[in-house]
Parts: sequence; C-alpha cells; structure tokens
Amino acid sequence: MIKFPEVAPGMGPVVMLNLVKFKDRKIYMEEYLPAFNTVTKELGVAGVNVRFLGEVVGNIIADESDEWDEVLLVEYPSAEVFRKIAESELYQTIANPLRIAGTAEIKLIMTRSIDC
Repeated sequence: MIKFPEVAPGMGPVVMLNLVKFKDRKIYMEEYLPAFNTVTKELGVAGVNVRFLGEVVGNIIADESDEWDEVLLVEYPSAEVFRKIAESELYQTIANPLRIAGTAEIKLIMTRSIDC
C-alpha cells in the first residue's frame, strides 16, 4: 500500500530511498525498471533519475530481520511527479505487476535535501 505524505506544493525535488528484497532479481532489473522508464516517457515526465544503485553487503546497525538485497536512490522533480507516476493507470497496469513479481519486500522512503 502506498501512503502519500502531505507535502507542500512546490517543495522541490525529492529522493526516494528504495530498500529492495528480491523475489526474482531478473524480473525486477530486466523487466520492471525498463517498464518504469516506459511509463515515465509515456506520461511525459522528465527528470526522474537513478542517483545510486547498490548491493547491500552487510547490516551495520540494523535489526537482524532487515535483510535487503539492494538500495536505490531515485530523484524525482517533485513529490507531485512521484505521485502522478505511482497513481497512473499506466504504472498500475504496466510496471507495478512486474515490481510485485520481482520483489519479496520493498520499502520506499521519501526524502528531500536539507541545508546543513
């Protein structure tokens, strides 16, 4: 289930932290990700970029049950763009079934840059 946070319009770019546990890595990498790219193109959405894709090599400070296979950081121009994609009929019919088939578990955490 996707819960969308209440965010202020015009908040700017957001980066989604994706924690992925695979059911079928090949489906996720070779079918879901290309389908996701197709959906963004069909919707006319620009500016969605994978900023980092990495394999988890160990949990340092985490519950033993937190066994993730990969971590992705995906930047979206705005929270509204992420929502537009996630709620679209195209995503729900083309990409989401492949995401479900490829993942045993997934967590998505929406973040935004802060000045430090």
